[in-house]
Amino acid sequence: MVPQHGILLAVNLISDHFGPLVASEDLIEGLLQNGRLTFDQLVERTISKVQEGTTGREEIHLNFNKLVYARYVERCPKPEPFFNPLGDEEQTSARKKVPKTVEEALSLEKKVINTATLSDPERFSEIPYSMEDCTEDPPKSVSGAKRKHRAFEIDEELNSTIPENEVLWRANFEKFIFCLKKKFCADRKKSKLKVGTHIIWESFFEANLTDNDTNSATSSINGILEKLGQKEGGAAMTLDQITQVLEELQCTTSTDDPEAFTFDLRQMVEACKNEEIESLVKKTYGQEAFTIFRLLAQGRPVETDQIIDTTILDKQIVHSTLYRLWKDDYIDTAEKVGSTPGTGYAQFFVWRAKNTFREKYIDNLYHTALNLRLMVNRMAELLLEGSMDETKVKNRKNALILMLARHDDSLMLFHGF
Repeated sequence: MVPQHGILLAVNLISDHFGPLVASEDLIEGLLQNGRLTFDQLVERTISKVQEGTTGREEIHLNFNKLVYARYVERCPKPEPFFNPLGDEEQTSARKKVPKTVEEALSLEKKVINTATLSDPERFSEIPYSMEDCTEDPPKSVSGAKRKHRAFEIDEELNSTIPENEVLWRANFEKFIFCLKKKFCADRKKSKLKVGTHIIWESFFEANLTDNDTNSATSSINGILEKLGQKEGGAAMTLDQITQVLEELQCTTSTDDPEAFTFDLRQMVEACKNEEIESLVKKTYGQEAFTIFRLLAQGRPVETDQIIDTTILDKQIVHSTLYRLWKDDYIDTAEKVGSTPGTGYAQFFVWRAKNTFREKYIDNLYHTALNLRLMVNRMAELLLEGSMDETKVKNRKNALILMLARHDDSLMLFHGF
């Protein structure tokens, strides 16, 4: 079950997309709390939560279809997919006596999953408005009406077995994560923008409507101009100014579509992950360790003297810092033998950041989150007991919840993206 602050975050994302939608919070809350529901169950649940007379089934239906069209909600996979393994066995009859390997078993499992998976037109097919008048009819007449509805590309065999009012719906977490990724990247870049140019950056992400590639955001120049014209001071900006700002923000164009700009979300996320870890190193070990770790995190091994020359740090400081980072498993070292002019062979050490330093950081994030959650629970127990100053305990609990919410941003960066 998704916690309440996660539900509120999802509702805020939808509000940013559509503006305030009637009953959208209750629709999304129902799906996030229960996992899967039919449309009738969602309607019944929503009407029971809103004030009587403020909304009806038709309005809920309209807003629900908006969520489906924007891909925030999707149909669940086929509940009982049919897969005939005999077809594969006939093709591999010569190998029937060979014991099945784990790889073959996984391959079969993947085929069953692929059979149950719906195509995009099926996943995001809206509920036909004509179906609302036919929910009480038998399934046969329902499926017949749906086959006449050519606007929706749904598999006819699926329709004939599953009436529309029995279809299960769920939240599309891929869409929500993609929206969070865009919001995260937009906020991270805002602090580095020049005065008056942040509206261009906002318009770029608002104009991005396609989510076929979750690792990048692409917006047409016409879409950016349209969104920019709706903002204060945006209409006065020239095309050259907009293009220059987008290029400074590392947005690129392609030869296939020179009128569209693309921003690499994956590259931005990776850079932010490195900044988070480097920030922890700086807080724990100091500025010198931060400088050395950033050099070693580039991936190639670096010799000790080269570190001293590159960072322009004192030799003794470099040696002691390298030892501390190595002792705490942030970096690794190897002894090399090389030749030097006049002295023959010499031994020296090369250093590099460990491949596991990111996993180590994530592990620390989980431990911190667990400790904060346990402390919040302890404050709640103290409030129930009434054995301490209630005001102090409440303030302490609220502070811990705020810390936990901020900590969620780091967890989302490393685990969700």
